[in-house]
Amino acid sequence: MPMPENLKDDYDKLGFLSPVTVLSRAQALHHRQLMQKAERRLGAVHYLAKIHAILRSPYQLATHPTILNVVEQILGADILLYNTAYIIKEANSPAHVSWHQDLTYWGLDGDAQVSVWLALSTADARSGCMRMIPGSHRAGPSAHDTSAQDETNVLYQSQTVHGVNEPDAVYCPLASGQASFHHGWTLHCSPPNRSDDRRIGLNIQYIAPHVKQTKATGSSALLVRGEDRFHHYQPETPPRRDFAPAAMAWHAQQQKLYVDIVANA
Repeated sequence: MPMPENLKDDYDKLGFLSPVTVLSRAQALHHRQLMQKAERRLGAVHYLAKIHAILRSPYQLATHPTILNVVEQILGADILLYNTAYIIKEANSPAHVSWHQDLTYWGLDGDAQVSVWLALSTADARSGCMRMIPGSHRAGPSAHDTSAQDETNVLYQSQTVHGVNEPDAVYCPLASGQASFHHGWTLHCSPPNRSDDRRIGLNIQYIAPHVKQTKATGSSALLVRGEDRFHHYQPETPPRRDFAPAAMAWHAQQQKLYVDIVANA
């Protein structure tokens, strides 16, 4: 289905799009159940990087045509899948995400990047959905403070932007199967989950092929649309089955590399 032509205009103005319906509720429940099945094998899957490399479900979601059609409007015809990770706030949990910008510690040399958050359960104000500051991406990077480490903060470094004008913030609630898209410099946060259900989302990161990783060598990416004329990243192979031994070993290396990048200034 073709996407409305004004999506990029809205994205450029606000720094985000929300909500965009990707899946039916039944489809979202199916993918949630697949994630929960993976948890029985792997243990906690929260924040495991590049989970699409070892599980077919997140790979299928990250290559969903509706998502890629929106990303193409924003980034253009050539798209690399850079990362996927389940982000889970348990029911009645103090876990939260402070005000921050995604690109601060990622080591990328440009902002031709899109963050997607696909809800696999209801994400509303009670369950701790994201809050965004419209238009904040246009100001570029803000100073982040990492001095106060907070065990309840989902972010690796508890990085926080202070002095955010919170009355400007808008909630971005999502029904299961809906997604939001936001720019890497858009200020956003999410409060704790006060509901009786887990708040489950698949976070997906896309970049344009010309964007380089500057903090480490050996990063990988998967071409999901168009052409890669730059070859800055190790190519990835889509999973043929879940938990393939070779993929699991490779994933462990990439997980360590990802943490080394984002958990260090």
